[in-house]
Amino acid sequence: MRFFILRHGETVWNSEGRFQGQRDTELNERGIAQSNRAAEYLAGHGFDAVVSSPLKRAYFAAGKIAERCGMKSVETIPGFTEINHGDWEGLLSSEVVARWPRLIEMWHSEPHTVVMPGDGGESLRSVQIRAASAAANLAETYSGDVCVTAHDAVIKALLCHFLNTPLSSFWSFQIANCGLSIVEIIAGRPPRISLMGDSHYLRDDGGNFTLPEQKGL
Repeated sequence: MRFFILRHGETVWNSEGRFQGQRDTELNERGIAQSNRAAEYLAGHGFDAVVSSPLKRAYFAAGKIAERCGMKSVETIPGFTEINHGDWEGLLSSEVVARWPRLIEMWHSEPHTVVMPGDGGESLRSVQIRAASAAANLAETYSGDVCVTAHDAVIKALLCHFLNTPLSSFWSFQIANCGLSIVEIIAGRPPRISLMGDSHYLRDDGGNFTLPEQKGL
């Protein structure tokens, strides 16, 4: 079976450089357009299922993909919810740097060592455990292709899991809004990444392949 893993479209907070985490933020106009273009790209594909994080920025794309692929429903799976950023949620990157200079430095250099501050704050390991468990349950349930719409930290943690790469490699991946990755699950063999963070269907008319750096990550 294969996982088609799509990051959600751009949100207002993405564009402002705010940490979102589990806040249920709104897509901006660009994010809505990105979601629609991703759905158009995947239109007609024979998915066994389309599943999503419960957060509406991911669910929007899942709904559009399901509609374009003739699917009747989208299942929401809590294991694919974005990392809980704790006290950082809603803050600008500059505000986090001012208040937690050492912790944000560790987040960008040793992400696997960080537990987000405040009530409910998570580590990457906790995110990886719940997301990998959700993926394993889907792999046991379906034999064909499954589309998963999720979030930056979730997707990077899953890529580390599937590649058997340590979470210290978290920042080695750059996944654009509505970037698509495909993971093949083959019995008796390690998972294989056949596509990673592809967003060619979102490229501007100038053919620009440069991805913007987002600060609230």
